[in-house]
Amino acid sequence: MRLPSMSQPFLLAPIAECPPGPPGAQVRLAVLGARGVGKSAMIVRFLTKRFIGDYEPNTGEAGGGGVGRGGPRVRRLTALCSPGNLYSRLVHLDGDDVAVQIQDTPGCIQVQEDCVQVPDSLSRCVKWAEGFLLVYSITDYSSYQSIQPLYQHIRKVHPDARTPIIIVGNKADLLHTRQVQAKEGLQLATELGSLFLEISTSEDSQGVCDVFQYLCKEVSKLQHAGSTDRRRSSIIPRPKSPNMQDLKRRFKQALSSKVK
Repeated sequence: MRLPSMSQPFLLAPIAECPPGPPGAQVRLAVLGARGVGKSAMIVRFLTKRFIGDYEPNTGEAGGGGVGRGGPRVRRLTALCSPGNLYSRLVHLDGDDVAVQIQDTPGCIQVQEDCVQVPDSLSRCVKWAEGFLLVYSITDYSSYQSIQPLYQHIRKVHPDARTPIIIVGNKADLLHTRQVQAKEGLQLATELGSLFLEISTSEDSQGVCDVFQYLCKEVSKLQHAGSTDRRRSSIIPRPKSPNMQDLKRRFKQALSSKVK
């Protein structure tokens, strides 16, 4: 399933590093999901077009191949919601350079009876971000089961239904070990009112780029809509203060009528 209205080409490398700016100056994204679903690999694939094939079950998942061994460099910042990594880059989006920050999160969530146990650090990350990728692996059914509770947690923090959330089934190249059918992912996304697609981070760089590019666009639209609403509210004319001369005149009239 392809994302709608995506422009070509994507991610013209190399892309300049983006230093941290003031709040509201960036598009802030968070990638959430269970351990081992490929969150870090997706982020690095988007930012550098390289695929990390090795994983470490600790902060962020990305290991071995690492960021910064050849190809464009990625600026890794101290995460606002550690222990994950926060990546910051300038991304070419519809003719403009957009500052994008992407929070990589560890897979430390626990699901019990359709209720997700979210650490405080992850909750702070959810509160910080403006757009979300919820990632599961098609080879791990338990990772799929964590998506709905995660979605519900995000909606509690961001009750505005316009906050963009995309559900991604990763590792679509591993069909021989599939545990989650595509129709299951699509049905869940339909129930939640979210966009859904399956990708292979290892084999489909363009699909990964499409996901992040689309999410960046949706967050930018929401930011512009919010700034427009604030401008409109600021130009609403305030009620004029009563004219003191008019009040004095009315007061004299009231007194004269009482005297009569």
